[in-house]
Amino acid sequence: MAGLYHLTRLNDRWFWLDEPLVSVFVERWHLETHTFHMPFGECTITLQDMAYQLGLPVDGRYVSGCLTDFQIYIQGGRPAWVWFQELLGVIPPPSQVQKFAVNCTWFQKTFGECPEGADEETVRRFAPRLEEMGTYSWGSAALAWLNRCMCRVVNRHVVKLAGPLQLLQSWIFWRFPRFRPVRWSGYNPSGSDKGPRVQMWRLRIDMLQDRDFIWMPYSFHEVLQVVHPEVLEPRHTAMWQSVTSLIYFVVIEWHQIDRILP
Repeated sequence: MAGLYHLTRLNDRWFWLDEPLVSVFVERWHLETHTFHMPFGECTITLQDMAYQLGLPVDGRYVSGCLTDFQIYIQGGRPAWVWFQELLGVIPPPSQVQKFAVNCTWFQKTFGECPEGADEETVRRFAPRLEEMGTYSWGSAALAWLNRCMCRVVNRHVVKLAGPLQLLQSWIFWRFPRFRPVRWSGYNPSGSDKGPRVQMWRLRIDMLQDRDFIWMPYSFHEVLQVVHPEVLEPRHTAMWQSVTSLIYFVVIEWHQIDRILP
C-alpha cells in the first residue's frame, strides 16, 4: 500500500559503502548542472535509476506539505514541545535532544512497536496511513535529497556526506562495469589505506572512455525478470525523460535528463 515493498527487500542484499570510490565521484559532481563530469562527457542519476534500482514510484504527489491548521498553534507563542506532546503523547528526555533535533534511536525505541489493543489515537501516533503514503513520488524525493547532499559537500568546508549513498554506489556499479565487485551482495571494501585508494580511483576515472559507460543497463532479460511490473507502466516510464523539478519539502532540484541523453 505504501509502495515501499521492493525497497524493504533490499535489506538482506545491500552492501557496505566504499567511501573512497564515492568520494572520488562526488569530486566530479557539478552543482550548476547536477551531473558528473567525466572524460567522455556528462552523466547523472535519473528517475529511471530510482525506479529500477529501488523500485520507488517516480510519479504522484510530491513529498512536501505543512502542519495542518498551523495558525492555531502559533497563537499565544506556544513552545514546540507543547506541539510535540499533543502530536505524539510523550516528550523525549533532554539527553535525547540535540539542539532542535531528536535522536532517531529514541523514536525507534519509543515507537518501534504499537502495543496490542491500542485505541485509535495511539495507533495514529505509531503508524502512518499506508494508503496515503502510496500516493507520493518517493523516488523523486530521494533523488532530490541525494542531489542536494552532493551539492552541499562540493563546498570544501563540508567534510561529511549525507543522503542515500548506497544508491549512488549502486548506480556506479550498474553504469561502470570496471568499478563493480564480483559479488555485490555483502560487498565490504577495506576500511584502511583510504588515501591510496582515493588516488587509485581518481586515476581509473581519468582513464575512462565512452565504451566504459553503460547507457542502457536495464535492458537485459535478467533485470526485467526481477523488476516489479508496475515500474514499467507507461504512467511511470513517461516521467523518466521529463525535464522537471524534484521536490522534497524545501529541497527543490532539477531532473536535467536533457543534458545526458546519448
